[in-house]
Amino acid sequence: MLDALADALRLDNAERAHLHTIARPAPARRRPAKPQRLHPATRSLLDTFETAHRPAFVLGRRLDVLGQNRLAALLVADFGAMRTPERNQARFVFLDPHARELYVDWEQVAADTAAMLRMDAGRHPHDPGLGRLVGDLSIQSPEFRRLWARNRVHERSVGTKRYHHPLVGDVTITYQALSPGDDPDQTLFVYDTEPGTSSAHALQLLAAKIASASADHPGRLPAEQSGTDSPGR
Repeated sequence: MLDALADALRLDNAERAHLHTIARPAPARRRPAKPQRLHPATRSLLDTFETAHRPAFVLGRRLDVLGQNRLAALLVADFGAMRTPERNQARFVFLDPHARELYVDWEQVAADTAAMLRMDAGRHPHDPGLGRLVGDLSIQSPEFRRLWARNRVHERSVGTKRYHHPLVGDVTITYQALSPGDDPDQTLFVYDTEPGTSSAHALQLLAAKIASASADHPGRLPAEQSGTDSPGR
């Protein structure tokens, strides 16, 4: 019946999955969900992608940024240097002024971000952390309130994103979303560029900056998080 309804409404794959999820809501948890942590193999993958000049990061529940390689930190934002409650993609997009300057298509990024949170709300309707996040964003961002009211859902798999970076200028990337095997609520995003393009050259310049900083100040830059939850998340 649900599939027939989805066909009649011409729902896309994300909307169809959301319909099935909210039609069969998960029972309320008696205990809080365990904090999400990166598997060592996932951390290793982040480093491997950096060696190949590919920014990569991992999002968890509520779009919390659980880890990123240094190239992703330099391209987008160093979430590892932020306070724990701020290590969240939605907070960055809607509340950080830098995001509006960084994303060439900020309006579309914002709409997709709100829709991804709505998708997460369907999967975890009893998550108090998500409720606090939505409440905070609704109070502080009129744009989020407007987009949240659309009830749109979205799940990223592959696509293109454009940045206007303060150090290297315009960068166009393609991204792919992968699922680490140990936690279905984690998504690994890997960025790539067309070989020989100005965007590929821009990532090479950022990688060279990281190498230079590492030579001058040995030690890993703060690009990974512990994955622990806090009341602010």
